[in-house]
Amino acid sequence: MMVDTEEHIVGPTANGAENDNLTIINPDNLETEVEQLPDLTRADDFDAMKEIVLPPLIEEPRTLSDTVFTWKIENWRQQNKKEHGPVFQAGGFPWRILLFPYGNNVDQCSIYLEHGFEPNEIPEDWSCCVQFALVLWNPNEPAIYAHHSAHHRFTKEESDWGFTKFLESRRMYAAWDATNRPMVENDCANITVYVRHVEDETGVLWHNFNNYDSKKETGFVGLKNQGATCYLNSLLQSLYFTNAFRKAIYEIPTDSEESMNNSAYTLQRLFYQLQTSASAVGTNELTKSFGWETRHIFEQQDVQELSRKLMERMEEKMKGTKAENVLPQMFSGKIKTYISCINVDYESSRVEDFWDVQLNVSGNKNLQESFQDYIQVEKMEGENQYMAGDQYKLQDANKGVIFMGFPDVLHLQLKRFEYDYMRDTMTKINDRYEFPEIFDASPYLSEDADKSQPWTYQLHGVLVHSGDLNAGHYYAFLKPNKEGWFYKYDDDKVTKATRREVLEDNFGGEYRQPPNVRNPVQRKAPIMRPNSAYMLVYIRQSKLDNILCPVTEEDIPSHLRLKFEEEAAIREARRKEREEQHLYMAVRAVVPSSFREHGGTDLGNFDSNPEQDAAAPRYYRTLRSSTLQELVTRIAEDIQEDPKRVRLWLMVNRQNKTIRPDTPMMDMRLTVEESYNKSASHHNSVLRVWVEVAEEVNAEGDAVWPTYQSQSNGLVVKNDLILLFLKYFDTENQSLHGLGHVYINKEKKVEELVPMISSKMGWGEKLPGDDKVMLWEEIKPTMIESLRAKQTLKAAELQDGDIVCFQKVTEKKSRLGLGDKPSEELAKKMDRCEDAREYYDFLQFKRTVKFHAHPTRSDPIQYPPFELILSAKITYDQLSEKVGAALKADPTHLRFYTVNASTGAPRIAVKRLSTNQTLQSILNPTGYSALNQSHRNDALYFEVLDMSLAELDTKKNVKITWLSEGITKEDAFDILVPKNGIIEDVINGVIKKAQIPDEAEAGRIRVFEVNNHKIFREMAREYPVISINEYTGLVAERIWEEEVDATDKDFINCFHFQTEPARAHGMPFKFLLIKDEKFVDTKKRLEKRTGLKGKSFEKIKFALVKRPYSKVHYLQDDDILTELATGDDENLGLDHVDRTRTMRNGVGDLFLK
Repeated sequence: MMVDTEEHIVGPTANGAENDNLTIINPDNLETEVEQLPDLTRADDFDAMKEIVLPPLIEEPRTLSDTVFTWKIENWRQQNKKEHGPVFQAGGFPWRILLFPYGNNVDQCSIYLEHGFEPNEIPEDWSCCVQFALVLWNPNEPAIYAHHSAHHRFTKEESDWGFTKFLESRRMYAAWDATNRPMVENDCANITVYVRHVEDETGVLWHNFNNYDSKKETGFVGLKNQGATCYLNSLLQSLYFTNAFRKAIYEIPTDSEESMNNSAYTLQRLFYQLQTSASAVGTNELTKSFGWETRHIFEQQDVQELSRKLMERMEEKMKGTKAENVLPQMFSGKIKTYISCINVDYESSRVEDFWDVQLNVSGNKNLQESFQDYIQVEKMEGENQYMAGDQYKLQDANKGVIFMGFPDVLHLQLKRFEYDYMRDTMTKINDRYEFPEIFDASPYLSEDADKSQPWTYQLHGVLVHSGDLNAGHYYAFLKPNKEGWFYKYDDDKVTKATRREVLEDNFGGEYRQPPNVRNPVQRKAPIMRPNSAYMLVYIRQSKLDNILCPVTEEDIPSHLRLKFEEEAAIREARRKEREEQHLYMAVRAVVPSSFREHGGTDLGNFDSNPEQDAAAPRYYRTLRSSTLQELVTRIAEDIQEDPKRVRLWLMVNRQNKTIRPDTPMMDMRLTVEESYNKSASHHNSVLRVWVEVAEEVNAEGDAVWPTYQSQSNGLVVKNDLILLFLKYFDTENQSLHGLGHVYINKEKKVEELVPMISSKMGWGEKLPGDDKVMLWEEIKPTMIESLRAKQTLKAAELQDGDIVCFQKVTEKKSRLGLGDKPSEELAKKMDRCEDAREYYDFLQFKRTVKFHAHPTRSDPIQYPPFELILSAKITYDQLSEKVGAALKADPTHLRFYTVNASTGAPRIAVKRLSTNQTLQSILNPTGYSALNQSHRNDALYFEVLDMSLAELDTKKNVKITWLSEGITKEDAFDILVPKNGIIEDVINGVIKKAQIPDEAEAGRIRVFEVNNHKIFREMAREYPVISINEYTGLVAERIWEEEVDATDKDFINCFHFQTEPARAHGMPFKFLLIKDEKFVDTKKRLEKRTGLKGKSFEKIKFALVKRPYSKVHYLQDDDILTELATGDDENLGLDHVDRTRTMRNGVGDLFLK
């Protein structure tokens, strides 16, 4: 009997237990035995049985050998739980049958085929593709048998394959209906195995692709799928293996613009990696250079559109280079559109370039029929005669297109996706459609085309879509070399492909039934292949050597190679660093120079990068086992100091969340790790230290430390000196920076710090009479307290590691009481901080804000982007002054917009409030306004207005659409009119904004209100703008000359719809009716009135539609509209497809930045 089963991976292990890596074929739903009937084949007729149990395979591999072997089993009931049959040879390899007579953990007999190699003799990369069948039969009655078939790729890892549920145990010994005899009779049974060794032509037949290496097996690598970028991957591989295109991309000069925003540079990088990488390559850099966000990565786009936009972008990049004309020469052909009169010598034609050809699949069987369909001639006769100028008037004519020349690389887009008008959606066409490996394009060329060389093309690539419109996958078959194999490029996997896989499997249509196989189930509907070609790439045979030219290392730009070598070295260093990470510890050190550069709170910012910020604490990657003395030596060398003069202080986290030096690290024999473990402040395995450089040394050059001196007996002496850090606030330059440190007895008064400060600042021993020094303690960033001059340092609670900030002020300012006000009572000024405490407050609320010109309301070229450092406490007016100063614009004429966090586009205008509005509340709203917050907190758009915001508040913004060419050209404007203005003010605003002649010169203008693509009403000129409905649109147009004297009753309102009046679209309009005019003549006026021409107008069906837009009466040429349209509730409907709707299932327009 014939078995049609699915394969399931279950099977026996070496010790007889079940192993999930083995395979069973589970035929539970099917009959598994064949009973004796007079006309049935017997199990001992091996040739006949082979035809039954080894049906043709869908892959149609070539048979290398057929082997039949029978294992005769006696004493069945005495067999072990697991038995191996005798080893036999098939296809040059040893094989044997694996039997579980009592079942492999199931109540059924289990039988498998396994290779017969000894465990230590299996070749490492051994594989063998086998179709096999196992037949269990009664040797005394060969008409009683059961069989199952399978095919498998046997390897060292997958050594056996077969059927765990071969035959139920209860049926092994029960009488079979036809013969009344059991399968196992007299405790005997035979198992015959049929082994067909087939050719593995591609090396991947029935491969599971575990640990598959594309580079090793094929020499090529794939592209990683970011989410839904398989369509992009297939196109990129096609372009990459168009070698002349790859060389042209390499010739684009990018050495001066190695930016990840440069799509030419990122494409060069991608091609270089495909050429040199050992594993699949990512496309993240390329898609980021396109300007795509995460959401674009998960949207499948149109490949033709992507290809066209990518070509356009690369062609732009090639201008002015030696590769300037390469792409048009390679991919661009010429086509002529013509109308040729039949009876007179008159022809109208134009020749255009094309980069690809879109061919109809529906209604055509193959590529040749599609080309014939493409160039078919349309007869223009009867009412459709062609106007051949004043000399010949109306003439019969032939209308069509013909190719003048094809490009060297011909891209053919097969229209597998078409719009279904009945279902109002895009659908996939799965019809069978054949294309040849060799294609002659000459029959489709014009008679006067150059045919000095053959126009024969060879198939180079087949891009495939598998699935349906909403869920599908893309991959490509490409032929990298003139001679040789096609390869399948399926994202990150590359495999060899057979001719059948390239052609037959991608023609689409129904699955082909293997020859000589009967289908036991007659299906009502055929099963269609999900995969079919949607794009073909052909290369002209005479140009194959040029297009598929070798691309060598020398063709790659040198700067690209060097860049990748540098990146490879960095990656290797990072890899080594990761591997050795457990041996090292990070040390962050505040050195004298970094403190002097530091302009913020504390002694430094431990989160900043020392390579980019001179004020950042230094970073040292240090062996955990190294001693403190070795660390001191290394730091001393880095800051160019004598190691004898350097000591380290351990920095700790205080309770107020500041980080300050606590005690010096005296035992230089300790390791870095031991010192870290002894500290009470662990922070992400980072040892933080302050580096002190001694100012005094003894005769031997050893440092003399003011305190914490080590004695010869090992003791450390601590005196009454305390370590203080000094910061200077420069009022003139509005800056703060570190000065250094001092030691002072804690019993001394605060005022005794002044001479020490004056000396370090170089101010001399005594300050000028009007100058004073004001002192504050930086307790923490939000707590800056003034120090009283007569107070002792001990009374002021100063200790080791505290920070004293000072500034120089005149006597006059001192008398004003600077420094006496508490922090919360300080009057904040926008431009200048008069004392250090104000400046600390500014640091706390400092924000760096990026400003960009509004893309549609201001000129980005005139106003380039810039950044400002601002306090988050400034008001809207203060923000306007700062930005106005940067733009050299009137601050009262500025309006700001928040920035959408996900798209970067402008969101809403910031409304100027009278109270409690700050930069903080604008960028980080709180309360109810923050619930839907989705804007950036570090950027704003600005608009430079023609008037002040105060004046703008007296205006109303009216959005209006201006129609200038029938209804085919729409221009949208925002018109500002006084809130007490009327429609006439709007009309004057349109005239000014659109820069069109006024009404006295070019005719009156009317304005009508539109709702849901239908005219709601015509607006009277004196209608107040304050009463305009916010949910309707306004449209303005010139009143046509023939309409000037008409009344409202002479017009009919017109609107567009698709299939049903409820599905309105497009721009509605008013149309003048002429009494007794036949509709065939009305249509001519409608064509002129709308501006729609040619096929766009011819496809429109006209209908009379009565409100509420439900009943439709389609019009005929002999109808007279004035006789039919007798009521005010009637409209003229134009039924045609809404071309403004997206045709890609809701996906936004594809773009490349």
